[in-house]
Amino acid sequence: MREPNEPPFGPDGLIWSEPYDIELGWLDYNGHLNMAYYHVMFDRTVDIAFDLLGLGRDYRERQDASIFNVETHVVYRREISAHDRVRVSFHLVGRDDKRLHGFQTMVRSVDDQLAATSESLFIHVDLATRQVSSLPAQGLAAADEMIARQAGAGMPTMAGRRIAPLD
Repeated sequence: MREPNEPPFGPDGLIWSEPYDIELGWLDYNGHLNMAYYHVMFDRTVDIAFDLLGLGRDYRERQDASIFNVETHVVYRREISAHDRVRVSFHLVGRDDKRLHGFQTMVRSVDDQLAATSESLFIHVDLATRQVSSLPAQGLAAADEMIARQAGAGMPTMAGRRIAPLD
């Protein structure tokens, strides 16, 4: 557990959530975590990362701009069951003037076994016009700093995957 107000960076430079408990209402009829709740925990960790970048809720209220998720690819590697606890990472793997590319992993807290990955493309949006717009200079600088901090983790091996058409 981290101390209060301690940044959530792991030794790999990635942002790591505190452990999430699996709520019994999140289980599906197969007795494992419903896929929607993987997204809930991934999203909560994205919020942590965007707050650290200065692009979170406070930014939205101050600047009338926000970050939207426009594409996500999730890979489920291991079942998550009742009473499991998981941690989620956030790795900012790239950016341009308007977009952020993030990669996340979910691991079981008890043994760090990979449970799922989520790769997302985010865009910066001017909320007054609802149009894509350039990230502010301080957001770009914070993103560059985070990318540099996380560079030692390397590009995730599962990044860039796609679902190929079936024969």
